[in-house]
Amino acid sequence: MSHKGETATSTYTYASNGEEQTTRLAEALAGLMGAGSVIALDGDLGAGKTRFSQAVAKSLGVPGIVNSPTFTIIKEYEGVRFPLYHMDVYRITGREAADLGLDDYFYGGGVTLVEWAERIADLLPPDFLEIRIRHTGERERDIELTPHGEPYETWCRHMKENGTL
Repeated sequence: MSHKGETATSTYTYASNGEEQTTRLAEALAGLMGAGSVIALDGDLGAGKTRFSQAVAKSLGVPGIVNSPTFTIIKEYEGVRFPLYHMDVYRITGREAADLGLDDYFYGGGVTLVEWAERIADLLPPDFLEIRIRHTGERERDIELTPHGEPYETWCRHMKENGTL
């Protein structure tokens, strides 16, 4: 993802053989998240962006069903420690996104997950974790994590060192 002229220094790849492994990665990441964390999710239709978001939400203690906010664009959920802001920007233009006041979410007191984030790359904050999910089979996925700034580089290094990635 091209982002304000910056290039990320590292990309980490996670090979998932199914939903259970994808969930494990999402849970590991959720354990590292705190207020102000921004996760940019990209991938083809049906790649697993929403499923990944659901696993993060569950790990953050969000009760009930979390589904894609395709038509509402942003859904806010109360988690145990902080809110979750779940966005789907597939159906809006960059100009429309700019009018939504996304900075209030990005720099707020919760975790922000943005599906189809590449559509608003210029609006993302300087520091975020880019996650791209690619089909490699019927159930298999390659999940690429590209940290942009701290603490995301530290997260990825930590997960690499402990064998998660």
